[in-house]
Amino acid sequence: MFLHYLELAARSARASKGLSALMVLALALGIGACMTTLTVYHVLSGDPIPAKSARLFNVQLDAADRVGYKAGEEPTFDLSRFDATALLRDRKAKRQAMMSGVNVAIGVPDDRVKPIFSSTRYTTADFFAMFDAPWAQGGGWSAADDEGEARVAVISSALNDKLFGGGNGIGREVIVRGQALRVVGVLKPWKFQPHFYDMTLGGFAEAEDLFLPFSTAMALKVGHWGNMDCWGKGGNGGSPLDLNASCAWVQYWVELDKPEDAAAYRDYLVHYSEAQRAAGRFERPTNVRLRNVMQWLDSQKVLPADVRLQTWLAFGFLLVCVVNMVGLLLAKTLRRAGEIGVRRALGATRGAIFMQFVVEAGLLGGVGALIGLAFAHGGLWLVRHSPNDYARLAELDAAMLALTLGLALVASLCAGLLPAWRAALVTPAVQLKVQ
Repeated sequence: MFLHYLELAARSARASKGLSALMVLALALGIGACMTTLTVYHVLSGDPIPAKSARLFNVQLDAADRVGYKAGEEPTFDLSRFDATALLRDRKAKRQAMMSGVNVAIGVPDDRVKPIFSSTRYTTADFFAMFDAPWAQGGGWSAADDEGEARVAVISSALNDKLFGGGNGIGREVIVRGQALRVVGVLKPWKFQPHFYDMTLGGFAEAEDLFLPFSTAMALKVGHWGNMDCWGKGGNGGSPLDLNASCAWVQYWVELDKPEDAAAYRDYLVHYSEAQRAAGRFERPTNVRLRNVMQWLDSQKVLPADVRLQTWLAFGFLLVCVVNMVGLLLAKTLRRAGEIGVRRALGATRGAIFMQFVVEAGLLGGVGALIGLAFAHGGLWLVRHSPNDYARLAELDAAMLALTLGLALVASLCAGLLPAWRAALVTPAVQLKVQ
């Protein structure tokens, strides 16, 4: 029977091409606008590491002096090198990593390959296990390498392709600041969106190509890019990157065994802060923050308020389109009252009439979904050409594609329920008398 209803729906659509085209266009516009904004929302609000996001925590301490202090305000964005080193040494979490970023020239001993400027992250040994790094070759370095300022490095698969032609990079050397670093690991393509573990370079920055031990980076004086907050005498006449400098620029993350351990770790941070204030280092009252991944992204407002508003407006527009489709379907139904009366007189049940009109609405919805999908691709193309840092990520994935088709079908079926019910209520005797 379904195929019969589908055939009747196709005949009806051909019989009133203009009205059918209006309904399809109305639905397609609503679906296109809705899926464009919903895809952007999906990109910006997604969990970048769902398997661990509830157990990974960003640490903030308020180590600044009292100049400009306001009670209840956020502590400094990052940690000072001194505090990050102290927390790392205490090892109160399952895993912990201090890190920062820079852009450096990377070369190889072969003079035929020109040095490449690449984004670089210097960090500590737990970093790769904490963030579930996918390995193509080898692995990370050890805590002993951190202690010994080992001349080792991990590179991305993209950098391995550029420097070594995509071959086995393990044991090969890269040159950074005139020093040879031995490659111990090559990562598979690895992206976090948003780039949550370091928001100072942008929430949607590309993944780094080179990773090296924090201690090694300090020995090589590779520098620093990103946020830096200094107070008092800052570097005290030296570099703001020095161990005892009064500058916050180091990101610090911990992994706990379970989310419930956060309270105990927060207590540890409070005790540490109080001890530092007693020692004369901290001047402000204790003010610590410990946020998991999603809480951290929310605090950094990775999802702009205007994107939320645009999404709600797009759904409102879709609702208007569906209401218009209901009106057009009702008009079409009333115009076919005579045909419905004849079918009822020939033995068609109310249920059969109802199903026929629901299938007709579904057919229009399917066509509207395909056209709406084209509109959504056009809308996302415009988003990708906008100046926003997340623009390049605006792509329909498989989940959003399925949602587009499903949303169009549901919208069209909802629009078809009232006209179908109205058609099923047509009284055959009255229509035959009129005919």
